Amino acid sequence: MTKYSYEFKLKVVQAYLNGEGSYEYLARKYGVSTVSKIFEWVYAYKEFGNNGLRRSKHNQNYSFQFKLSVVELYLSSEVSYQELALSQGINNPSLITRWVNDFRIAGPDALRPKKKGRKKTLDIRETKKLSKSNEEKPVDTSAEHIKELENELLKLRIENAYLKELRRLRLEEEALLRKQRESSTVSEDNSN
Repeated sequence: MTKYSYEFKLKVVQAYLNGEGSYEYLARKYGVSTVSKIFEWVYAYKEFGNNGLRRSKHNQNYSFQFKLSVVELYLSSEVSYQELALSQGINNPSLITRWVNDFRIAGPDALRPKKKGRKKTLDIRETKKLSKSNEEKPVDTSAEHIKELENELLKLRIENAYLKELRRLRLEEEALLRKQRESSTVSEDNSN
């Protein structure tokens, strides 16, 4: 993936805004890999100004709740990634794309922050202490504790089934809307 400098992006955006040509023409003229890149740059420039074209020097960390709300907003509305990113003040629409894909694959836990760095290795002495402490703890097998765990498991299964059904209905709705759009474009073509 080619990284473009701020100056280059600004030059291309200014060329477009000055009416030097279409997205396609400018992509060929300046050797930009895809037309959509220029569209994104122009859109970001119009929304954020010069900062919309700059690469961030630091990674922005978003909270789990923020990511979840953005994903839910995307799934419950008919906005594009680009429009949603601009409305939420996110300069990188592909970030939302990744969040949505991760959410669809692994659920909300995929949006939780991950620990960075190398895993801590245990010292031999610490390992012996941990194994001794594990041996000393009896496992609670009381009927009351088992009943609590079974109730929790049942609630989680119900929640899981509900979320799967909700996701299935959403995908069916998207497919139906897609078919309606296709049929309306076909009927418009036939009327012409």
